[in-house]
Amino acid sequence: MDERRTFSTGEFGDLHKGAVGVLLADGTVPRPVVYDTGSSGVAHSVSQWSVYDGTLRAPRAHALRGVCSCGWTGPEHLLDWDDTDDPKLDRARVGVAIQCESDWWDTHLVEVEASAVPLPETITDLLSQLGEEIEKLGNTQPLAAVRAARKLEITAGDVAFWPARNAWNDNSTEQIAAALGLNEADARRLLHRFGRWNPYA
Repeated sequence: MDERRTFSTGEFGDLHKGAVGVLLADGTVPRPVVYDTGSSGVAHSVSQWSVYDGTLRAPRAHALRGVCSCGWTGPEHLLDWDDTDDPKLDRARVGVAIQCESDWWDTHLVEVEASAVPLPETITDLLSQLGEEIEKLGNTQPLAAVRAARKLEITAGDVAFWPARNAWNDNSTEQIAAALGLNEADARRLLHRFGRWNPYA
């Protein structure tokens, strides 16, 4: 298992998972760094940006950039190793990593949102207000907030039944996935869950 911190929204599933990527001086992406855990003979690999500091088995990062599981890559942010005495990349360059993450949220995710089927402003406003009210309720009455979230979950399942079935009948899986910002497998699972039928039938 390759260890790397990722960031995502719940809405877009596995298709859009962001991370901070690393580039070496020759422009290539380094392989994950493999660590032997000891006498058990089990090794694990790590591609978290902070391990590429030129120590142990890791090459030294030349630049960081935001990356996404869909293939998107953000602008390169060069690392100046001469302006710090701290050799540890996670301490010396955390600000650059934060910028890469911001590139994913502020540029790529905005593009993903814009490419998905648009929602009426009344719906987005109501959802935002409802989320804020439940969060506020959770500060004073956590059990009531959980019940409210549960009722919201049930309501979502009820109102999505016929739309899910109609969408499945009227569109290709590719069209559904593009409209929802999901990969085809996740789009199929979502509509089959809302439409309440067996996706493998």
